[in-house]
Amino acid sequence: MTGSGHMTGTPLDVPPPLTLSRARFSTGGPLYSLRVASGRIFAIAPEGDEVGTEAGERLLDLGGRTVLPGLWDAHVHATQWAGVRHRMDLSGFRSARETAAAVLHRMASQPAGEVLMGYGFRDGLWPDSADKAVLDAVCPDRPVALVSGDLHAVWLNSPCLALIGRADHPTGVLREHEGHEALAALPAVPESVLDGWVADACRAAAARGVTGFTDFQYGDNVADWRRRSLQEPLPVRVRAAVYPEYLDTAIDLGLITGAPVAGTGGKVEVGPLKLFTDGSLNTRTALCNVPYPGLEHTAEAYGIEETPYDELVRLMRHASAHGIEPAVHAIGDRANSIALDAFSAVRCRGRIEHAQLLVADDVPRFARLGVTVGVQPAHATDDRDVADRHWAGRTARAFAYADLLAAGARLEFGSDAPVSPLDPWIGIAAAVSRTADERPAWHPEQRIPLAAALAAAAQGKSLITVGDAADLAVLDADPARTDTATLRAMPVYATMLAGRWTHGPG
Repeated sequence: MTGSGHMTGTPLDVPPPLTLSRARFSTGGPLYSLRVASGRIFAIAPEGDEVGTEAGERLLDLGGRTVLPGLWDAHVHATQWAGVRHRMDLSGFRSARETAAAVLHRMASQPAGEVLMGYGFRDGLWPDSADKAVLDAVCPDRPVALVSGDLHAVWLNSPCLALIGRADHPTGVLREHEGHEALAALPAVPESVLDGWVADACRAAAARGVTGFTDFQYGDNVADWRRRSLQEPLPVRVRAAVYPEYLDTAIDLGLITGAPVAGTGGKVEVGPLKLFTDGSLNTRTALCNVPYPGLEHTAEAYGIEETPYDELVRLMRHASAHGIEPAVHAIGDRANSIALDAFSAVRCRGRIEHAQLLVADDVPRFARLGVTVGVQPAHATDDRDVADRHWAGRTARAFAYADLLAAGARLEFGSDAPVSPLDPWIGIAAAVSRTADERPAWHPEQRIPLAAALAAAAQGKSLITVGDAADLAVLDADPARTDTATLRAMPVYATMLAGRWTHGPG
């Protein structure tokens, strides 16, 4: 990790003042004018009242469009998301053999000597099992590496296993740390190419109204984003997470959560320390109180414990004592209890990421302990069938957003991209409808109001006020007057970051 502590970086280039007229903040509400100056909201007044516009200043008539606080994705793996946009899409395949047949077809156009990379297989409902033999049958002499949709497993054929020195692996399906290590051992995309992909992905996010995200990408995240910020102006703000391997270096550099990273123009700040208690639902490694069907007599019947409780507490205490807040990955109900117990022991600020399955007594603990809940509503609709099978009888406690809100918890929405696309409107629509297809809502009692969903997609912010950073999303449709399909595909007219357009009028 590189850097020079948490000194404030060079201020953002200050754009010229701009007045936005005929903006609407709410359905059927009055029209307003907003004056933006020095990258902030300088004045807001009812349309027709003076906001301090000077002669020759730029004016833009928004024509009654809806203006919201800029949206924020609270959970992204930016490099993986950027790479997936250039990989084979496996998300629609319904069996191992169907996936292998598609790999064979794709191999015809694959450059010789390159590893065929695919992403997005979801085998939780497959009638057959992912195995190297299935891939070997169609690609016996060229390497293939397929990543699961939840990022917690990788499926390799024999040539690919040999490439990374794992030719003796019995199945070719490597989960959790073993899978991450396998991917890291594959030939890397050149840094310059990957940075270009990330820049493209950031511009695409801005086009969906996103003005920032928290990046949980594994690696020297702070240094990577500092390098990218020096290459070209970032169209989004980034909160760069720290992993345990880099924690002591971050502490030595004086990095603290929320502080700007020097040399990034104020757009990159230090994020939380990422810790893991368990795996995932689709990989059947989420740590639960009830065993997974069919795995009752195996060593991992209840999922896996990634970080033992005592070590979790030690790391959280060490980080928080130096100003770095923890963000703890917890999906299964047992994992969430462990994470909450750790927060209770350490008494620090922080987050739990995912919180997909909870025991009833844990729901009020989030608010009581002041722990933010980072959730990904698209997972509830994507994984409803897998949850019904593997968490049978307990899904009333799964993705329980309405219960968490009612208990006073602070929700922040993310995508977990590439697990779901980096598009906040997909998550917003899922949260208010609890369905992503023609089927009725799944556990409709856990739907939440649109206003709550919009706030959760903007770091809890629901109002635009004078003095705010001028981070705005301007919409071509009123979210409160659209059907679910339109909400999911919300047309975004423009996005502004610190008073400068990152998408739209220019």
